Amino acid sequence: MADKEKPLLIKRYASRRLYNTETSDYVTLEDISGFIRDGRDVQIVDLKSGDDLTRQYLLQIVAEHESRGESVLPINVLTDLVRSYTTQATSAVPQFLAASFEMFRESQSKWADSMSQMNPMMPKIPGLEAMQAQQEAFLKAMTGNVGANWSGPGKEEPAAESEEDLAAIKKQLAELQQKLSKMDK
Repeated sequence: MADKEKPLLIKRYASRRLYNTETSDYVTLEDISGFIRDGRDVQIVDLKSGDDLTRQYLLQIVAEHESRGESVLPINVLTDLVRSYTTQATSAVPQFLAASFEMFRESQSKWADSMSQMNPMMPKIPGLEAMQAQQEAFLKAMTGNVGANWSGPGKEEPAAESEEDLAAIKKQLAELQQKLSKMDK
């Protein structure tokens, strides 16, 4: 039985084929993307050298989704990311991205909690868990887990939510649901 807490180990052979060590079969980037959407962490290593290739493959998955028109990253964000590689801000960018995504995940969680408290019979929002898994995978790809243990503003006890906060969260969720519905088509 697969241990969901440990990353799924994928080995890359010299032929560049990717091998799932749990199921003993070859996988594609789309398969790996599916594992991540299902909430599973992956680790991709080169069989011969032992080098960790996870970051480059996660970035390749993101690039393929972006090139197919499944755009999540606005041009100005991509431009700023490229700029960050050539400035002294490089060391601050991973922590900033990690904190930003952590706060975003927390706001999603708060919204989902408040919706379930408002109507406990309401079914779960389809795709919310997959969306959260995608965000975590993206965050790990962009930061290499640098911000995973960061104890910044996103880790503090939240203040009471105001009506404005709830409205902002609802707006974000509506935008994300639109993007998800476009992905399903």
